[in-house]
Amino acid sequence: MKKILLEWNLGFLISAVTYTILFYLNAWLTTYLAYGLGVNWIYLPAGLRLFLTLVFGLSGALGIAVTSFLISYLGDFPPELITCIGVGLISGFAPYLARIFVVSNVNISPDLGNLSLPKLAFCILIYAVLSAGLHQWWFLVRGLDETGSFNHFLVMLLGDLLGTVLLIGLIKAGLDLLKSSKMA
Repeated sequence: MKKILLEWNLGFLISAVTYTILFYLNAWLTTYLAYGLGVNWIYLPAGLRLFLTLVFGLSGALGIAVTSFLISYLGDFPPELITCIGVGLISGFAPYLARIFVVSNVNISPDLGNLSLPKLAFCILIYAVLSAGLHQWWFLVRGLDETGSFNHFLVMLLGDLLGTVLLIGLIKAGLDLLKSSKMA
């Protein structure tokens, strides 16, 4: 029981810290690629959201949700508690819902042992549609200026897709480098 609690807390902490770092790094790197409030043409943290929830499951989703709430509440969003709670929940649980959907409908084992490139691509697409759709719906419901439109949905979808593919590609390249350096 103690080991499970430690693993859960570690997943939460790793998710919260890495998501925070990549969020601010992405904001700095892509300052001129912002389309609107919460919408970016390339959003690397989208890939991290999916990666962390695939690896850590619920603890990863909660780490992302809490962090995203704090970033929203203390950042560019209006400091409205309900709005920022919704943004946090969507940020953490859209990738978790994609994980649940893909694991139960695409014959992916819960430990992701049989995750192939086509299955990963499907998971990325499901996640990006869920994330962009739920975020834009929430922005519309909360009446945030210049958000919730179909154009914002398309840009967010594209930004999440590009960011996820780029980040997963960077992770894969990094793992390949580690493998080759160990063999040398």
